[in-house]
Amino acid sequence: MSQGKLELPSLKSKVSSGEWNARVDLAACYRLIAHYGMSDMMANHITIRVPDEEDAFLTNPYGMMYEEMTASCLVKISHDGEVLYKPDFGDLNYGFNKPGYILHSAVHKARPEVSCVIHTHTPAGMAISSLECGLLPINQTSMRFLKISYHDYMGVVLDMAEQEVLVRDLGTSEAMILRNHGLLTLGKSVGEAFNWMHRLETSCRAQLAAMACNTPLQKVPQKVLEETYLNYQPQTRRPYGLMEWPALLRMLDRMDPSFRD
Repeated sequence: MSQGKLELPSLKSKVSSGEWNARVDLAACYRLIAHYGMSDMMANHITIRVPDEEDAFLTNPYGMMYEEMTASCLVKISHDGEVLYKPDFGDLNYGFNKPGYILHSAVHKARPEVSCVIHTHTPAGMAISSLECGLLPINQTSMRFLKISYHDYMGVVLDMAEQEVLVRDLGTSEAMILRNHGLLTLGKSVGEAFNWMHRLETSCRAQLAAMACNTPLQKVPQKVLEETYLNYQPQTRRPYGLMEWPALLRMLDRMDPSFRD
């Protein structure tokens, strides 16, 4: 370790090009979640499916901060929880977080079209998850989540039996509020999942700000809500994340390109 960095040998020459690209994208996503104020020290998790491998995904080593994630530090595990690869962390001996594995493996197994899953515990997300009203469609951005899914709190996710309920509650959605817990988004690409989370987090923050004004909220006719929601659906627009992801990577390269290591 030098200058506050955990130095690990590069895996670039030891994995497929598809896996390496996935590792770079996932490390970038961790850095972006931290950059936009959505991380919780070492808690929470982002996972990505390993290309061309049916039951393997990458996740964070439990104990590292989001802002220090690199392509080579990520742990590779199977849908059944077998560690397929993890770096030599020495005395730190980082592994993976069990609740994170239970939550993410459930989604990856049930939704094979999904590449990336993001889970956060932001103050705004936790606050909205604790409100009986949930997320309200009170602005254009939050109208995108008009039909967001909800999953009732069942305690810390340590029981594999919760997977069935979680998957049922998620359905075909790309976003879900975990009641009394936090937020979950997913996408066919890392950029898409990040786009969903960024917009969901923004919606939560905006709602809390509006509610704090202690004045009636401006209502929007249901017809307009439905029409706006449909404008955000795949059949009416390009997939989320495609346009901004290269720009976000360029931003990270200007800030600190070590996520690519």
